[in-house]
Amino acid sequence: MRERGRGRERERARTRLALALARVRENGGSIVQSGSMASSHGRSDQRFADWMASLPQSMHTIPLTNLSIPGSHDSFSFYIDEASPVGPEQPETVQNFVSVFGTVAKKLMRKWLATQTMNFNSQLEAGIRFFDLRISTKPRDPDNELFFAHGLFSATVREGLEQISSFLSAHAREVVFLDFNHFYGMQNLHHEKLVAMLREVFGDKLCPVVFAQEVTLQYLWEKEFQVLVFYHHPMALEVPFLWPGQMMPSPWANTTDPEKLIQFLQASVTDRRRKGTFFVSQVVLTPKASTVMKGVASGLRETITERALPAMMQWIRSQRPGENGINIITADFVELGEFISAVITLNYHLDEDDDDAT
Repeated sequence: MRERGRGRERERARTRLALALARVRENGGSIVQSGSMASSHGRSDQRFADWMASLPQSMHTIPLTNLSIPGSHDSFSFYIDEASPVGPEQPETVQNFVSVFGTVAKKLMRKWLATQTMNFNSQLEAGIRFFDLRISTKPRDPDNELFFAHGLFSATVREGLEQISSFLSAHAREVVFLDFNHFYGMQNLHHEKLVAMLREVFGDKLCPVVFAQEVTLQYLWEKEFQVLVFYHHPMALEVPFLWPGQMMPSPWANTTDPEKLIQFLQASVTDRRRKGTFFVSQVVLTPKASTVMKGVASGLRETITERALPAMMQWIRSQRPGENGINIITADFVELGEFISAVITLNYHLDEDDDDAT
């Protein structure tokens, strides 16, 4: 009986895979966005291109640790290079899957690995100010080039940083947080290359490490700093403008259940009280293998994110920024559900709370 059950399950899995492959072919094999990193399916809402500059004067002296700031999860994943190898951090099962099914496997992986549709510039114009960045080398790459990567490779790091820098040059009072939190296949020479690239691209825009509570918009504007780089690697101790990773804690719920996610987020915010650091609330659901199999051709957005969106947005709108509240909130597919405007709008409750206090 058990063997018969396993056989039925294998048959169902094969059927789902066949349907997925059929849908790939129906779409002309173009599930994955390709071409230039500059391309972007998502439309940006430019109402918030200068939202920091537009905050009331009373907020200019509030530490950025106490403001509500929208961010994107796996910020670079709007672009996937199908021609590239699988990332070095992927388990052997994934490597074998790709070696058997080739490009089709990568098309299906992309449906679950891509968490954004807008490129860096579009995200910035829409109001995103925190970027979740994961960096990797490619196996046997003689140029030792650095790429954004999560399962599959994205664009070069330099392309992304230059796109961000161009936006900042045109919006002198906007500030970004770059959180380099995962490094794959990188040795000291690669870290040195990345640090040199950050210096070259951002120059005087880089904010050196100070006490987090000192960092206000007024402080940054006076010194003409626009970029805070958080670096989850010992190299941060050697470079004045690399903020240690522990200054940007980002607890991960690792659940597919929206209710458990909300409980985790609320407990994390409570634990954050008076820690004196920046803080990330990841409003992000993580699929299990069984979830992927059930919706293999549908992908992350349709199977999980869109269905859970009402509950996640309700939690966001119920929050308040401050030293005992939320700070940075990240999400997948940041164009959905008025996420960006909802997070930015939370800042205006600071003025309301002050009025209530008086």
